Amino acid sequence: MKTIIKTSKAPMPIGPYNQAILSGDTLYISGQVPMNPETGVLVTGIEKATIQVMENLKAILTAAGMNFEQVVKSSIFITDMNDFAVINKAYGSYFEAETAPARETVQVAKLPLNVPVEISMIAVR
Repeated sequence: MKTIIKTSKAPMPIGPYNQAILSGDTLYISGQVPMNPETGVLVTGIEKATIQVMENLKAILTAAGMNFEQVVKSSIFITDMNDFAVINKAYGSYFEAETAPARETVQVAKLPLNVPVEISMIAVR
């Protein structure tokens, strides 16, 4: 059985998917881009963009009754590996180093809406 998680505090899906799916105690969060959910405007500047992505993820976690401490896996997709240090610092500010999730960071040719960063997560209650 799965429960669809949806919140207006994160961008609405732009395709045939949901913001997140809760299956049992596991939450699967779709990739989030740096879109301000209130205005629909994409946030620019790699640090601010990453913070917006993390705030969108936080809103979805909160809607599911969870938080960043319960995240077990993150996938970060970026269009320029030269942005890695800035993204890593902004991303890392949301976790304690000792309990941070498993993660991969992958450079890709292009992301939806031509954004520079997209992050998805898996969390467990």
